[in-house]
Amino acid sequence: MKIERRKFLLGMAAAGGALVAGCAGTQTRPTLRGYRVPAIDLHAHWHPPEFVALIAKEGANNGAKVSTNERGQVVLSVPGIGTVFQQQYIDLEIRLKAMNAAGVDVHALSETSPMVYWAPPAFALRLSQVWNDSAAAAHLRYPDRFLGLAMVPMHDTNLALQELDRASNLPGIRGMYMATHVNGRNLDDKAFWPVYARCETLGLPIFLHPINPVGADRMRSYYLRNFIGNPTDSAIAAASLVFGGVMDAYPKLDVVLPHAGGTFPWLIGRMDHGSAVRPETKHMTKPPSSYLRRFHYDTITHSGPILLDLVRLVGADRVVLGSDHPADMSYERPVDVVERVTELTGRERDLILGGNAMRLLKLKA
Repeated sequence: MKIERRKFLLGMAAAGGALVAGCAGTQTRPTLRGYRVPAIDLHAHWHPPEFVALIAKEGANNGAKVSTNERGQVVLSVPGIGTVFQQQYIDLEIRLKAMNAAGVDVHALSETSPMVYWAPPAFALRLSQVWNDSAAAAHLRYPDRFLGLAMVPMHDTNLALQELDRASNLPGIRGMYMATHVNGRNLDDKAFWPVYARCETLGLPIFLHPINPVGADRMRSYYLRNFIGNPTDSAIAAASLVFGGVMDAYPKLDVVLPHAGGTFPWLIGRMDHGSAVRPETKHMTKPPSSYLRRFHYDTITHSGPILLDLVRLVGADRVVLGSDHPADMSYERPVDVVERVTELTGRERDLILGGNAMRLLKLKA
């Protein structure tokens, strides 16, 4: 049954040229807010029902603790990560209503905690396949509203490459999703470089997101593991890609940082100074600040002045709309957030709302 379903999706991809080309409605359908570009949210999380069902059925046999709470929701617990699969993360109809109310035209769907790295590689591959097939099906059902960022089992390079090649041919898959570390391994680990090379060849941007952040054991109180841990983990990921040579090795690779880059942009002066005086960074031929514009950054700052500072630091052409939908730490109305930064020019606003995302995701204007 699964094989036949994948054949069906691939057949639809071949037949539905306009759909596969990207966000088919952006050329003819007016945008929700009347802008000349669609508002494209690149930080929007989704658990497909099929993905949740597979975890519920087989997760316990693959190292996870799976249960059901009093509301009938599936609860997953793996080392360092606990997740309740809430309905607002799963139901596309609920999502569409929220998008319409917020003036968001498109969600680039991505998996979130716990991703798949907790699972044995073979099961992680199956989870990735189910997630990617479901994202393609969501795109086919709503071609103007949903795109997908592929999930792959990064803890097994060969399987990751296998699934990346397969998923890149599915309708609506426009990038790859990756955690800021893979089971404690930083992103400059050489095992991951073949995946970066393949993404560069395929023209797929990589979207990063924290998971089980560094120092979580010291941040159990006050939700500090999110307030401080997530932005810190994003900075470690970005710095690893810079100092570890990944951004030099793959000059055409696009990487999007969540939560406005976390602490990475704001520590860049410290890294510039340190790289000039410390022996650990004597291999650096350029200051870290020269890599700021190699990344893209979402708008999730929860501060208008900081968002404006980010735009002025890295350029409006490097900032993309993000909400973290539907988490309680999300922007419910991410377009409003951009509109409230009145110092932006109309061109800068349009780039942030959707122009940059269209370029990254290779959507037709």
